[in-house]
Amino acid sequence: MSDLENKMKSAVSHFEKELNSLRTSRANPSMLDNILIDAYGSRTPINQLGNISVQDASTITIQVWDSSLIKLIENSITESNLGINPQTDGQLIRLPIPKLSEERRKEIIKIASEFAENSKITVRNIRRDFIEISKNEKKDSSLSEDDLKRRLNEIQKITDNNIEKIDKILELKKTDILKV
Repeated sequence: MSDLENKMKSAVSHFEKELNSLRTSRANPSMLDNILIDAYGSRTPINQLGNISVQDASTITIQVWDSSLIKLIENSITESNLGINPQTDGQLIRLPIPKLSEERRKEIIKIASEFAENSKITVRNIRRDFIEISKNEKKDSSLSEDDLKRRLNEIQKITDNNIEKIDKILELKKTDILKV
């Protein structure tokens, strides 16, 4: 059961990481987590190429360590679907976070809902695998009928709790996105 809970917790935490990469109207360094730069012969995350900090509620700054990478970082940010135009000032890249339009907010909510649905599917697949394992144990006579029913009820409770967590996290994110 602890293995089941750990796998489902990791599915929920993965969902939270995906949500953090979505852009809200507030500046957040984790928005840049999914952007990789072709630097030094490999795809490198921005946070390994410079210091990322939040200057104010609507500006992120990146202090780039190697000035030869500034153009690459700018291009990668521009090509990402964040809708941010970088402004360079020497080795400092400023990312002004524009206010979201109502239409863009709805698009982001739709993406967040897709992330939530994928996470729920993952949780349900984990549940299915553990139910299958339990049924096989009963076939092998290492589990009684009553123990099987108890275990299946426990698996379902854990599944319901994790799906409820995903729904709550999604609702919080939706209110955060809709906040002007």
